[in-house]
Parts: sequence; structure tokens; C-alpha cells
Amino acid sequence: MAIVGASAPDMPGRISAADSSRPPSERAGHAAIAVTLVALALNAAAIVLRGLATDRWPLGNLYEYALFLCAATVVCWLVAVRKYPIRNLTVFVLAPVVVLLFIAAAAMYNDAAPLVPALRSYWIAIHVTIIVSACGILTFASTASLLHIVAVHGHANDRGPKVWIANRLPSADLLDRVAYRTTIVGFPLYTIGVICGAIWAEAAWGRFWGWDPKETVSFIAWVLYAAYLHARATSGWGTLRASWINVAALATTLFNMFAINFVVSGLHSYAGLN
Repeated sequence: MAIVGASAPDMPGRISAADSSRPPSERAGHAAIAVTLVALALNAAAIVLRGLATDRWPLGNLYEYALFLCAATVVCWLVAVRKYPIRNLTVFVLAPVVVLLFIAAAAMYNDAAPLVPALRSYWIAIHVTIIVSACGILTFASTASLLHIVAVHGHANDRGPKVWIANRLPSADLLDRVAYRTTIVGFPLYTIGVICGAIWAEAAWGRFWGWDPKETVSFIAWVLYAAYLHARATSGWGTLRASWINVAALATTLFNMFAINFVVSGLHSYAGLN
């Protein structure tokens, strides 16, 4: 590949002047993005192979849900990193994804198997796919809100771990803007997913809403995300307090994924953990 303005093309195997002039942190950032793309491709391949092995939509248990959630979060991150100068968030976003993958492999893994009878519907490809995609987007958005809180408090102190982390983050204003705009995308998608779930519930169980534990916690998360958007758009609330609401919404979503599936039984007990 030739360097713009150079009189001769680069020789094969030679590092270009443009590459050598980049700071090490920028080169490391590009390498991290490349590794992330490879990991995302492997994650996607795992999801596709699960579906091919069972001849069904690969979202039939909590293990497959976790794989899809990780992929959706990473896709959202890659889109955001092209739009905003937030590449230094890489470790803060991808580290939780890696942790979730380890938890999925250690505590959620299930052999590929046919769907349970209650899930044998075309609605699984619509409802669950929309919900998990929305949750991936909202997980990234809430993470940005959490880092916004850390940035605000870190820059307000002289010492401590918050200061160390804050000095490695983008500005608090940028983090708040990323969180808000990403939530604007994820929240309508989450709403559509909930509506699709209600339609499926009416077809399967004869009612749109029954306050099943997972339905109830999902509704609480929906209210919190709506409250965040309202607070963020309302003067007088302040971005910091609004960010706390977004973090609470993420905590509720994680509670729904782990506590409800591992502990509580209900009509949505299809995690495949027993």
C-alpha cells in the first residue's frame, strides 16, 4: 500500500512511514480492534454452528443467549468506536464481555439439543433476537453511563483509583453523549421486543401479560430506561443523576439474566440450567 504523497510504493515487509510515525498507543488500539473482529467472527461462528447442529434458531437456552448478548455488545462497541473517539474504552467494554463468556462456558453451557416444546415457534427468532440485540446495545450504553460517573467523580478528586481510571477515559461529556445516543437506539428496540413477547405470550398462554418473574423484571428495566431518557432530556436533573438511573437499569437487566434464571422458576424457565 502506497503512502499518500510518497514518490515510490512501500517495499513488501517494510513498515511505512505513516505506521512508524503513529504513537504506540494508536498502533496498539488498531491491533486491539483487529483482534476484536477476529473474536467476534469466532463468536458468530459458534452461534451459527449451534443452530446448524440442531436445525433450529440458536437462542433456546441461557448459554446461547449469553453468546448472542456478547456478540451484540461487541457489534455496538465497534459501531460506536467508528463514530466517536472512544477507542481508549476498549478494555472497559470488552473485559466484562470476556468475563461473561467465561461465566457462560463455566456455568451455563448446554449440549446442542432441540428446543423445548414451549419454544417451538417462529416467535423465538423475532422476540428473543430483538430483545438480546437491544440488551447488547443497552449494556454498552449503561456501561458508558457508569464510566461517565467514574469520570465525573475521578476528576473531582485528587487521588485514589477513580482518578487513575478517570485519567484514562474520554471526557465525561463525551461519555454522557455516547450513553444517551446509544440508549435512544436501544430503548425502542427493547420496547418492540417486549411487545413481540406479549404477542407470543397471548398465542402460547392465552394472555398478553401475566406478571411472570421475568416479565415483571423486564418491565422494571423498561421503566428505568424510559426514566433515564426522560431525566436526561429534562433540564434540572443533571447528567450525573440520569446516569445513575441508566446504571440501575443495567443492574436490573443483569438481575433478570442471572438471578431470575438461576434461582426463580416461572413460565420463562427455559435457561437449560437444570
